[in-house]
Amino acid sequence: MVAYVTIGAFLLVLGLFLWVFPESSILDYGYAGLDSLFNTAPYLFMLLVPAITMRSIAEERREGTFELLATRPLTHLQIVLGKYFAAVLIVLFALLPTLVYYYSVYSLGVTPGNLDTGAVIGSYIGLFLLGSAFAAIGIFASAISRNQIVAFIIAVFICFFFYSGFDSLSGLLSLQSYGLQRLGITQHYVSISRGVLDTRDLSYFILLSVLFIWLTIISLSKQNQGKPVQKVIWGALLIYLISVIAGLGFTRFDFTKEKRFTLSQVSRDILATLPGETKVTVYLEGNLTGGMKRLQNETRDMLSNLQAYSHNNLHFEFIDPLTGQSAEQQQQTISKLQSWGLEPTNLGVKTETGINQQIIVPAAMVTYNGKNIPVKLLYQQQQKGSSADEVINNSIENLEYAFVSGIKKAVSGGRAAIGFTTGHNELNDAQLNDAMASLSDGFVVGRVDLKSIPFDSLRNIKMLVIAKPDKPFNEAEKYKLDQYIMRGGRVLWAIDQVSAELDSMRGKGGEQMAFPKQLNLDDQLFVYGIRINYDLIADLNCAQIPVNTGSMAGQAQIQMVPWLFYTVFIPQTKHPIVKNLDGIYSEFPSTIDVLDVKNVQKMVLLSSSPFNKALKAPHLLSLQAIEEEPDPKAFQSPQKITGVLLEGKFASNFKNRPQPEGIGSNITTTPQSVPTKMVVISDGDIFKNQVSADGSPFPLGFDRYSQQTYGNKNLLLNIADYLTDDSGLIELRTKEVQLRLLDRARVKSEKMFWLVINTVVPLLMVLIFAIFQHYIRRRKYAR
Repeated sequence: MVAYVTIGAFLLVLGLFLWVFPESSILDYGYAGLDSLFNTAPYLFMLLVPAITMRSIAEERREGTFELLATRPLTHLQIVLGKYFAAVLIVLFALLPTLVYYYSVYSLGVTPGNLDTGAVIGSYIGLFLLGSAFAAIGIFASAISRNQIVAFIIAVFICFFFYSGFDSLSGLLSLQSYGLQRLGITQHYVSISRGVLDTRDLSYFILLSVLFIWLTIISLSKQNQGKPVQKVIWGALLIYLISVIAGLGFTRFDFTKEKRFTLSQVSRDILATLPGETKVTVYLEGNLTGGMKRLQNETRDMLSNLQAYSHNNLHFEFIDPLTGQSAEQQQQTISKLQSWGLEPTNLGVKTETGINQQIIVPAAMVTYNGKNIPVKLLYQQQQKGSSADEVINNSIENLEYAFVSGIKKAVSGGRAAIGFTTGHNELNDAQLNDAMASLSDGFVVGRVDLKSIPFDSLRNIKMLVIAKPDKPFNEAEKYKLDQYIMRGGRVLWAIDQVSAELDSMRGKGGEQMAFPKQLNLDDQLFVYGIRINYDLIADLNCAQIPVNTGSMAGQAQIQMVPWLFYTVFIPQTKHPIVKNLDGIYSEFPSTIDVLDVKNVQKMVLLSSSPFNKALKAPHLLSLQAIEEEPDPKAFQSPQKITGVLLEGKFASNFKNRPQPEGIGSNITTTPQSVPTKMVVISDGDIFKNQVSADGSPFPLGFDRYSQQTYGNKNLLLNIADYLTDDSGLIELRTKEVQLRLLDRARVKSEKMFWLVINTVVPLLMVLIFAIFQHYIRRRKYAR
């Protein structure tokens, strides 16, 4: 009866924690998962398992029945293993009723069955291994005492120490020692409870159980009373040796459906080659909402994953930088965090009295050798209209890229150089202010004059940005540019083929003739596989501009109206450059033709909507067109390409041609490039920030008239990361994690039903089994 009562109490308390108490309730959490079960159960196991095992040997010795048992043809090993496996079987029996929780979450998903069953199976394996280790500890505690209460207290203490003690000891001594923490259970259990079975964690639990079974046998062996300490030392050394061997080579089994805990080979290589100790400090702590708790848990899981491949060179900790501080101190801390590039955010937390506003810091800092790199956990590159759950999910998908990229930047020596060309009336420094400032966080950024820069110096630049040139390139400049590409240089082309400016139209009676530019780049781009046409795209999916529609009481009436030539591109592909980006703001874009060129792969990044039409230049543009309501039927047309990624081996535009004059140095013409890449966008204004009347720049992508922020800045940063990185690190942004939510409407309307099901049914299952077993025993032994 002791086992039944203990299991019943375990299930009752577990049911209350998981379904009734709001702080840990699965229903309030909002996600279709059993994370709360596997986070709460270990602490209840610390009481359940010692309660089951406390009588196993202590009661036998107190009653004198152990001597009777010892007279049987059984070794001490057989006796101890019999007791141990009996306790393990009861632990397994205690877990079986919790499958009701799985059924409940399975049924309550937005789509029934929207639950990662593989991850749940892996987590149950971890919980069973934890219970098995606690059972071995409980058997040992029962063997060293004749009093079952004393045995219970000793077992609880040892279980708690092994679960939390090593972590606490590490923090108390300010050791932050990865090796000391690995002696404890927590890190191994947390790793498995995610749904990932690591052979090192499996060997840890097996060896921990073997250690305490070995200690139990020693305590029971009368013939070894003279040498117990020596036995213990030799046993511990043997177990430690086995654990070291097991850690040299390990295998991981990811049970999750999306394999979300399986690191890419790129990440493994970067982590495996860390030159020294690297620390990650995560500031996402405090009283968090369900979504932020999920982000916090996934962050911890990701760092544990990275740590496993770092050869003990990566360490991390979670702290709340604002805890215990006054309002003034918090403001100082917030200012300090902002100066580091870490942005706090306000979070509304539900309480019994309403919504409590709390400041949290969803960010981390990677530190290596005194160098700090900020990492934003809350992914900012979201499409408009994304729900809070989608924002969190996209942030989780981006975690591996965010951390590995931050770690790589922290440990790498020097930053790649990016040059913005000048000398052809390109965008000026004020118009490129935010673009250059944003890139300067991870790159060395400056202006480059192709006329004067020596070719050897040009080759040291990782990426060139040609942003809206207005004057033609001469042959010497084109030759330098061509040979720069042939030797692996990367180029971002942002080209306007047609001269059209809204400001010019306002100053010329509302009309302007849009005419082709003469940039002398057509032949070069054609050889690389691109033709930017001399036309303009009019698109119904467009931004708005302010227009004076009259006056009232002497005041001008300004109204925002759609302007068809300010197209907003909505990225359609899953390529990492544009994945999850918001709309991209453009001004007077043209169409692009992609040509069939050998050895060059093409990927369309940006395109118009299906409601567009192309207008050939020259073309008269008039602001009066905004007075006419466009006919959607007239705009039904195939989507027009406006942005393309090219990768491969490009042919030289100067193959079999003499070197032009004015180069200034002897350059050997290379007819074909090494593998390289470039991006071509048919709008020169796409990376231009707006500038106020007093000359102060606005953020890139921000429209001061509509007060909307578009995804232009993130597009530029992604292109820079992709073109300058040869490791393929940005490919990690293609990782996808399925969003699994509970049906909030059903949870709200059926909450009481599911509370009763999950708190009562497991107890009824135990009660029915107890009655059934009692009936069988009576029939068997009554004869």
